Amino acid sequence: MILAFLVLFSTVSFTIEKHYCGDTLIDASVFSESKKCGMESMEMLEKKTCCKDEVDVVKGQDELKFSSFEELDFSQQQFIVVYTSYIYNNLFEGLPQQIIPHKDYAPPNLVDDIQLLDAVFII
Repeated sequence: MILAFLVLFSTVSFTIEKHYCGDTLIDASVFSESKKCGMESMEMLEKKTCCKDEVDVVKGQDELKFSSFEELDFSQQQFIVVYTSYIYNNLFEGLPQQIIPHKDYAPPNLVDDIQLLDAVFII
């Protein structure tokens, strides 16, 4: 399971967007667009740019090596075949016969209730 998670997280790519107003970081977000500070409408009128957006892209691994069964050498193929057949044969193994020693035991007939005669009660 650890190897599966390692492969999954090594292939995931994501982006980090940051919005600066001047030198101050206003918002940073992952997987979505960052919130703006509202100065963009004023910049349209004055033609000055005090805000800037920064996008950092973290790229995952693009190429994975897939090998087919025919590309493996003979000893690796033999190991895979023996391992899968062993696992498959032991998958449907039955439970051992359980021995119940008191199966045919018949308890004796009670003549009197001993707890009532001795006045001993389990509470």
